Amino acid sequence: MDAREVDLVRAELASYVTDVFASLRRKDQRAKSDCYLRGLMLDGRRKSILAMAARLPDGNEQNLQQFVNQSTWDPVLVQRRICERMLPLIAPTAWVIDDVSLPKDGRMSIGVAPQYCGALGKRANCQVAVSVHAATDTASCPLQWRLFLPRSWEADDDRRTSTRVPAEVTHREKWRPALDMLDTLAEWDMSPPAVVADSAYGTNAHFRAGLADRGIHYALAIRADVSAYPFGAEPEAPPRKGPVGCWPQPRYRHPAPSVATLAAGLGPEAFTAVTWRQGTRGRLKSRFAAVRVRPAGKAVERPIKTAASSTQGWWDGVLPDCWLLIEWPDGADTPTDYWLSSLPTDTPITGLVRLAKVRWRIEHDYRELKHGLGLDHFEGRSWPGWHHHVTLVTAAQAFLTEQRLAPKVPGPASLSTRPSTPSKTS
Repeated sequence: MDAREVDLVRAELASYVTDVFASLRRKDQRAKSDCYLRGLMLDGRRKSILAMAARLPDGNEQNLQQFVNQSTWDPVLVQRRICERMLPLIAPTAWVIDDVSLPKDGRMSIGVAPQYCGALGKRANCQVAVSVHAATDTASCPLQWRLFLPRSWEADDDRRTSTRVPAEVTHREKWRPALDMLDTLAEWDMSPPAVVADSAYGTNAHFRAGLADRGIHYALAIRADVSAYPFGAEPEAPPRKGPVGCWPQPRYRHPAPSVATLAAGLGPEAFTAVTWRQGTRGRLKSRFAAVRVRPAGKAVERPIKTAASSTQGWWDGVLPDCWLLIEWPDGADTPTDYWLSSLPTDTPITGLVRLAKVRWRIEHDYRELKHGLGLDHFEGRSWPGWHHHVTLVTAAQAFLTEQRLAPKVPGPASLSTRPSTPSKTS
């Protein structure tokens, strides 16, 4: 947005800040929130505090630095109010769980470490944040953020002290804070219609089990080497040896094939053409097959025993079943993508595809948050400062989304941060 566009929405922004930042008790803090949001939305290559303060007529670098890096206001309360406003507005098809990498120099910024950086496509020095987004094909908004703390930070007291990392924060695998965020949102009486995530999460059986334990349906991308039995495979128990001792429990006697092997065994007639949405260059269409399978592996959670079976400590050995969705585009030598989904057995294949593919919207979110609103431009180093900044960036993105979805009134032709065009193949 240019300065004229920002001025045209000053009244709406002031009303928005009054509501979203109502948990900030001091009037001057809410005024700084308004100023910071205008700085994020205003055109400019850098969205650091110094650069924004220079562009704003009421910008004061020292005041903004104190507000973001030293002030003790609680970002969680602001995030909750954003969720309360955005979920009814967006009416999401799914919540998307993902993580974003933010390249950094040096080693003193909170959570920075050499690790895989998706922004650069290689291992590099960066921060990684796990996020949950409400998404449809037309709109989306982050609901929660968790900064991933690498293992190298766990016992580094000097860096933890200088960056003010809370004592209870430790290194945890990324799927665990993802479930924590769902639990926090559930405490606010917010539940997803379904959860979507990429293969870094979907391949993890513990993550899938965590969603199942919470009664949350999912459509999760998986790697081709994930193992699963065909739906009709049955466990077997060997005969009992002698009149005493435990009865042998049923189990599958052969190793489970990979989902790629299962897909290769399907005939061409198993795949059907599905169109899932209108893209910028036409309708997006590919070939898909959906079959019921029983995911395998040591980490797969077993069904809860019934009262009758638990008295004997016995389990029938049958693994839970779910959908395996396979994409095999025309002209491809082999299938390209796989998903596991816990949606009901009567779900049509078009419903499975549309849910699995809604994740494309998250890339739009990241482009807008990073390139338009300066998600990765924060130059502070502290734990509180980082969480304040990403909350303010989320608030700015939510405001712009509200403006786009609101009934058209005289004003700027497009309140957009001009993200790049989504890929045709998304």
